[in-house]
Amino acid sequence: MFFGKLLPRDTNFFKLFNQHADHIVEAAHAFSKLVANYGDLALREKYHREVNHAEGAADRITHEVNKALHKTFITPIDREQIHNLINTMDDVADLIQDSAETMALYDVHHMTDAITRLTDLSVKCCERVRVAVQLLSKIADASTADAALKTCDEIDKLESDADRVMRTAMSKLFREEPDVRELIKLKAIYELLETITDRCEDVANLIEGVVLENS
Repeated sequence: MFFGKLLPRDTNFFKLFNQHADHIVEAAHAFSKLVANYGDLALREKYHREVNHAEGAADRITHEVNKALHKTFITPIDREQIHNLINTMDDVADLIQDSAETMALYDVHHMTDAITRLTDLSVKCCERVRVAVQLLSKIADASTADAALKTCDEIDKLESDADRVMRTAMSKLFREEPDVRELIKLKAIYELLETITDRCEDVANLIEGVVLENS
């Protein structure tokens, strides 16, 4: 049974999942502030540092979880599920950092409406991921399991919204942007931002699998 499996006293995987999810949301909020204040170089650099800090903290937790898997005989959920979940969550944090890095490396001069909308959807996805992750330790309760599944559905819908925004943005970009270099820059940014929501959906699918198998 789900709660019949006892965790070693020195490893609480659910606590580590929650901490990682907190850092994902921290990174997402910092990136959103970077986008909102892009015209202010000092603020842009400040929020970029905050993104990097949150991603680094998430990386350390990922390493801790993967290390603990090698030392823990009995785990609360399937060992492969733990491995896949923490590493897919880490992909989300990495992609947020990649988006900030790409903007800096490509010397993007201004934000577009599509970047703002995709960023907003990415933040909402990350926030819903955190909610779903926080419910994992209590899914033996039927109402909590249902809430987790509902949250996963919300993430799927947000990802679909991001798909539509990106398709519209790409169409507009190729029809209206005369500068090939700017087109290449913006295309890369749009794709990275949409991939954040894709990876959040991957996390939701993994959580859904855990819920269905263990609740």
